[in-house]
Amino acid sequence: MTAQAERAARAPRLRRFEMAPIKGVWRHELALYKRYWKSQSFASIVEPTFFLLAFGYGFGSMVAAIGDYRYLDFVATGVVGTAALFTSIFPGMFNSYIRRVFQHTYSGMLAAPVDVHELVTAEALWIAAKSAVYSCSPLVVALCFGLDPSFGMLLVPVVAFFTALGFGLFGMWTSAVVPSINSFDYVITGVVTPLFLIAGTFFPIGTLPGWVGFAAHLNPLYHCVELVRHAVFGLRPPADLGHLGALVLFAALMWIIAVRGMRRRLID
Repeated sequence: MTAQAERAARAPRLRRFEMAPIKGVWRHELALYKRYWKSQSFASIVEPTFFLLAFGYGFGSMVAAIGDYRYLDFVATGVVGTAALFTSIFPGMFNSYIRRVFQHTYSGMLAAPVDVHELVTAEALWIAAKSAVYSCSPLVVALCFGLDPSFGMLLVPVVAFFTALGFGLFGMWTSAVVPSINSFDYVITGVVTPLFLIAGTFFPIGTLPGWVGFAAHLNPLYHCVELVRHAVFGLRPPADLGHLGALVLFAALMWIIAVRGMRRRLID
C-alpha cells in the first residue's frame, strides 16, 4: 500500500450529514430574514387571525358550539393547522423555485462543500422552525377571546413544526417538477385548496360523504388539526400517537422525493 493510500485509509469518512453546511445555510437564511421579517411576520400572523375572526365570529353567530367546544375555540385550534400549511408550503414552492431558476442561489451553495440533501434539509428545517412560531398566533388571539389556557398548548409548536416540515418539503419537491412558476396555480387550486377545506378546520369531517371522509383521513393537515385540538382540550395518547406517526411518515416521504427532485434539477 502506498503512502497516499494509507493516508486515505486513515482519513475519517464523511458522515451522511455534516453540520457545517446546514449551519451555513441557516446563516444565509437568517441574514435574509433580518431584511424581510417585518413583512413576513405581518402576513403570517394577520392572515390566520382574519380567518379566525371571520369564521369564528361570522359562523359563530349562527353555530354556538360543535360537540363540547365553542365554535370559536373549534376554529381557533383548526386555524393553527391552516397557518402551518400556508407558512410552509408557499415558501417551499416559490422561494425554492426563485432561488433555483432566477437567482441561482442554490448553484452558488452547491459550489461550496454542501450537498443537495444537506441543502434541502437545512431549508426545510428553517421553514418549519419559522412556521412553528407563526402558527401559534391563532391560539394567542383565541386566548384573548376566552379560550382556556392549558399545559398541552406547549405541544402545539411541536405539532406545527412536523406539519410544516412535511409541507415545506412538499413545496420544494413541487418547485423541482413544475415546468414554470405559473404552474403553481395548478398546485394551489388542485392540492392546497382541497387540503385546506377537508382538514376538519371549520367543520367536523364526520359530516362529509363517505369517500370524502376517507380521503380526509389521508390528509396530513387533518392529523395536525386533530393533534392541536387534543393538545389544547385534552390529549388522547393512542390516537395522538397515530396522528403524530402520520405526520412523521409524511415528512419522511416528502424528504425523499424532495431530495431526489432537487438533485435531478441541480446536478443530474
